[in-house]
Amino acid sequence: MPAFLPDLIRLDGELRPLRRVLELLRAAGGRPCFVGGCVRDALMGVPVTDFDVEVYGLGTRAIEAALRREFGIVTVGAAFGVTKLKDLPVDVSVPRRENRTGVKHTDFEVQADPTMTPKDAAERRDFTLNAILWDPATGELIDPWGGRADLEAKVLRHVSAKFAEDPLRVLRAMQFAARFEFAVAPETVALCATLTQADLPPERLMEEWTKLLLRGRRPSLGLQFLRACGWTRFYPELHAMIDVPQDPEWHPEGCAWTHTCLCLDAFAQERVGARDEDLVVGLAVLLHDIGKATTTKKEPHDDRWHAYGHEEESHRLAPAFLARITREAKLIEAVLPLVRWHAQPYELFKAKAGDAAVRRLANKVVRLDRLVRVDSADRKGRGAAWRAEPSPQGIWLAERAAALQLKDSAPKRIVLGRHLIAMGHKPAGWFSQVLDEAFEAQLDGAFADEAGGLAWLTERMAKGVV
Repeated sequence: MPAFLPDLIRLDGELRPLRRVLELLRAAGGRPCFVGGCVRDALMGVPVTDFDVEVYGLGTRAIEAALRREFGIVTVGAAFGVTKLKDLPVDVSVPRRENRTGVKHTDFEVQADPTMTPKDAAERRDFTLNAILWDPATGELIDPWGGRADLEAKVLRHVSAKFAEDPLRVLRAMQFAARFEFAVAPETVALCATLTQADLPPERLMEEWTKLLLRGRRPSLGLQFLRACGWTRFYPELHAMIDVPQDPEWHPEGCAWTHTCLCLDAFAQERVGARDEDLVVGLAVLLHDIGKATTTKKEPHDDRWHAYGHEEESHRLAPAFLARITREAKLIEAVLPLVRWHAQPYELFKAKAGDAAVRRLANKVVRLDRLVRVDSADRKGRGAAWRAEPSPQGIWLAERAAALQLKDSAPKRIVLGRHLIAMGHKPAGWFSQVLDEAFEAQLDGAFADEAGGLAWLTERMAKGVV
């Protein structure tokens, strides 16, 4: 029996022009229906910001003819039957069939067909919860694949065998599970286990990993799904953490894999809402302990598990994982030092280190504020007792970084080559040695401004060039 929800999506205020779009399409003889994520989000009570409208009964040319007079047309997918409208957050499309013709992600034959039934058109979609249509003219909810029931049961289920035509959908399941806190249907897990990501480019992989880290309420659910369907085999650095033991006093939560999952969930609760900031920190949290797989040993002197040197090993292994999902060199460059030095907040705090050590750490990491966030997730990923209180070492490091004006930047060299030139020296090979000595003295706290730096340099040069 059809369901009717007349006010599922309200087209008021800034969205009023979208109502006019629908009126024009209906006047031209079409049946425009909202479909996909906008319907899913509306049913979940999530604000809808982007809309997909599928028009039955009209071809692409007829759609453009109906809308061109009142709206700017930006056709971005004529071959796919997709039309964008200028300054409106909507894609208007014709129902279409997609058939895989090869192994590459671009190897698809697309056939737009406005005569298709909603059920046939929805068969190409990934999950049942994304295969629901809503007709704003009648309020009818068109649900040919049982998506609403799955939505209410909090289950991700593939629509049909066509799911397998795009293996990227496995990673879509990963990030959807994390975002919505849904379980993945057993038959969908089984189907995903038969697929491979071998022919997927890094850019497409990164889109899904980014959504996991930036939008996932519980990223751990996404990782656990990858483990369940066997896709951790494509990420051996992560897979190797499974069942790697940790000392129960420091890690009552269990193995390194479980720790990483909990760390990611803690990170998700502390995102700052800035894409670049959260992505760098999220990736660092994901990779900070991958080195434990090869460094964890039970030491005879205390009969306890230790992972000496895992920070260096994690740093060594992380580039391989990152290269698999991204070609963004600056992103990789920002993540790696956080992985390498993630244990330093605790080590320096325990040692009651002075400002010189904090300056040196800032010089290595560049962004101490990001390192503090990694430390917080690392600590809270040890279970409920550790989540109850903020990280004392994180608080300490944040305070010292602020006092030294090193919260979000590395120390800047005060003594430069121009100072040596101003003293009458011509550029020479020994410049770098003296300037490096000056920077080391600066990090030690010998001077903190240009006047102090020049005084130090004058005294240093009185000793000779070398």
